Amino acid sequence: MEEEMAEQMQNLRSKATELFIREEWKDSIDAYSHFITLSTQHPPSHPEQIQKLHKSLCIAFCNRAEARFKLGYLHRALQDCDHALNIDGSHFKTLLCKGKILINLNRYPLALECFRAALLDPQGVGNCEMVNGYVEKCKKFEFLSRTGSVDLSDWVGAGFQGKAPELAEHVGAVEIRKSEISGRGMFATKNIDAGSLILVTKAIAMERSILGGKDLSEDAQLVMWKNFIDKIVDFIRKCHKTRGLIGKLSSGEDEEGLEVPDIDIFRPESLENNESSEEVDMEKLLAILDVNSLNEDAVSANVLRKNNDCYGVGLWLLPSFINHSCCPNVRRLHVGDYLIVHASKDLKADEEITFAYLDPLSPLHKRREMSMTWGIHCKCKRCEFEEGMLSKQEIKEIEIGLERGMDVGGVVYKLEEHMKRWNVRGKGKAYLRASFWSAYSEAYRSEKCMQRWGRKIPALDAVVDSIIDVVGGDHRLLKILMKELKKNGGGFVEMEKALKLARDVYGKVVKKKAMRTLLELCIGA
Repeated sequence: MEEEMAEQMQNLRSKATELFIREEWKDSIDAYSHFITLSTQHPPSHPEQIQKLHKSLCIAFCNRAEARFKLGYLHRALQDCDHALNIDGSHFKTLLCKGKILINLNRYPLALECFRAALLDPQGVGNCEMVNGYVEKCKKFEFLSRTGSVDLSDWVGAGFQGKAPELAEHVGAVEIRKSEISGRGMFATKNIDAGSLILVTKAIAMERSILGGKDLSEDAQLVMWKNFIDKIVDFIRKCHKTRGLIGKLSSGEDEEGLEVPDIDIFRPESLENNESSEEVDMEKLLAILDVNSLNEDAVSANVLRKNNDCYGVGLWLLPSFINHSCCPNVRRLHVGDYLIVHASKDLKADEEITFAYLDPLSPLHKRREMSMTWGIHCKCKRCEFEEGMLSKQEIKEIEIGLERGMDVGGVVYKLEEHMKRWNVRGKGKAYLRASFWSAYSEAYRSEKCMQRWGRKIPALDAVVDSIIDVVGGDHRLLKILMKELKKNGGGFVEMEKALKLARDVYGKVVKKKAMRTLLELCIGA
């Protein structure tokens, strides 16, 4: 009987190995699982056979881990690696597999331990170059994760050639708290300089479509959205930890009653992993995705890649806790599937971190129209100030004049004169300039307009400075400043000012030389 069982297990192991070699991952997992179950239920009695079985089990767990890794079942693959290493703690192939899984889980120090242990195995000597490559990769990612010191200079300098660089997830000096804006928000725990990185995080899933110079049709958008949802569902069925974390995001209901999660559970090293086998609650998931999914082509975002004729939507966990403000203080940068959140102006400790979900360079009535789409009712200081200005007949006349094609230089002149008469200063003046930026920018771009009104309206850099003070860095402000600089041949001081604004817009992700290249590539002529 024992011989028959041994033969059956040998045949099963051979079949599993054949399937594994042919990269039929799912079938090989089933075969290895059957072999492992039989080996546990019918252990041999002879010591020599027991030793052979232990070796076979170690290889079975290792290969099943590799197959699960290929299919994206990372946590289950990790468990298989641990089973294999309990049998043989120095098994080279298992240490290599576990290290690769841990890199994908962003747990770099543990991955580094695995690769260093693999180097001690005799097989590690023959694969020294490959394993050392993984060791250096882990060191680099661990440093990036700990410090957030992202440097994309080489990639930017090469004109975004090749794949986007691999980044490491990083959570800076922030925490989640109850917000006066809405429900829960993200807050700085210390002072943060403009341009500094706050978060680097990878999408749970993304879906992209090539635009080809046209807007996506409604049908194309529906197909894209369905594909995106399918990717999310597939991911959370394979990773219950991620399912639990997504469940902590807002579904748009009972915002004030939502639990405030500890930000540490979103860190890669968090071991929280609920092995629930419950089916996905699709109604709740769809509501969460509707509220929290982000588009790449947003007013508060920049995308770094060679081909920008592309539309993408994705879900990132921690950025979902960032509320809207018409005076935002952070921007986001998309690099591949990674989202980098950086300060677009100086932040103080305990200040809430905010994105612009609505265009901050548009007037109040347009922001109100856009807010209907997002389900936002903004009560920021800027909206309150502008609400108070709506009663002024002069503001209504200016808005009507713009709609009817009034000379933009005259609009800017009138607004500036009215603000003097109303004694509007500081931030109030900046709010109105931001709201009527379309008139200001058109006036500054028109030579005819500037010949007529140039001496009667404020200089471009003065207006840009005041707007930056309230809305932070914005690529449109940078673009017009760069064009003016090129046209007038600005000197060192002007270029330094432009580079400072560029860091507010793009963050401190490149060195000065590469930032100049980035300005040429992304800002244009």
